[in-house]
Amino acid sequence: MKVPRALRLLAQLPNVRHSSSGVSKPLATYTKHFEEISIPVPWGHISGKWYGPKHVRPIVGMHGWQDNAGTFDTLAPLLPSHLSFLSIDAPGHGLSSWLPAGTSYHSIDLVLIIRRLMDDYNWDKISILGHSMSSINGFVYSALFPDKVDLFIGLDVLKPPIRSARSIVNGLTERLEGTLKLERRLKSGSEPPAYDWDQLVTRLHEGSNKSVSLDACKYLLQRNCKPSTHEPHKYYFSRDNRLKTSLFYTLHLDVALEMANRIKCPHLFIKALQAPYYEKKEYYDATLVELRKNPLFEFFEVEGSHHVHLNEPEKVAPIINSFINKYRPL
Repeated sequence: MKVPRALRLLAQLPNVRHSSSGVSKPLATYTKHFEEISIPVPWGHISGKWYGPKHVRPIVGMHGWQDNAGTFDTLAPLLPSHLSFLSIDAPGHGLSSWLPAGTSYHSIDLVLIIRRLMDDYNWDKISILGHSMSSINGFVYSALFPDKVDLFIGLDVLKPPIRSARSIVNGLTERLEGTLKLERRLKSGSEPPAYDWDQLVTRLHEGSNKSVSLDACKYLLQRNCKPSTHEPHKYYFSRDNRLKTSLFYTLHLDVALEMANRIKCPHLFIKALQAPYYEKKEYYDATLVELRKNPLFEFFEVEGSHHVHLNEPEKVAPIINSFINKYRPL
């Protein structure tokens, strides 16, 4: 039997564990069997990790910006065993295909990915568990297609953040210029900078504003790095660098509130208290008011960083499981 690419890569990575607390959990603590899958899309494929029986429609896990399917490695084994769970890599992330040269990444494309998944598997409904960027996209999808979502769980980022007009215009200028610079760099075909394992872990940890703990970095790096071809024992980040200049939603608050009003499915949102709000809190609070009009909306706050679901899954798993068992029981 052919060994999946992710497992071949994992075998090449050093078995190093770090912990900011000085206490490191064994890898086996968060081990559960999964199958690597590949879903065809017009430009290549979407990769994913399928936990549980294939005949059961899964809850679809979707990760944050520049993360990958590994973001749910520690949470997946704690989810209800009667359901399947499918954690996917977004385009340009993890083991999924990059978008074609000359194109740019935009947040709305990830909403369309959800529809592509449903079409490929012939699902009438979808259950979504999204973190950060994908919590935003789950919010948007649940508003645009309220009859197609039977359950939505958002982690830490509630909705598309609202920005000032000046910030939107300046951001578009910077990102479009950045896209062209990255394209010129990619034309050279040169390998990205390589680092030894400890440096790679430190760069990921600090690049996340220390949200991803040192110990948890290994779960993301399994699908986010490759061994250097000309620097022995070093690795480079293998995600598409064009993700750094991704284009995101630029919505007016009234649009976000209208979206919140249209979400009718069971909706759970969990906010990490040590994470920022990424916008003025008044916009966040106004949206919560609208969401609470949905009798199936549930809201919780937990202690932890933006990646609390990865670092300390036991803090969110009981909340998530109670919600799932209520709306997708045996």
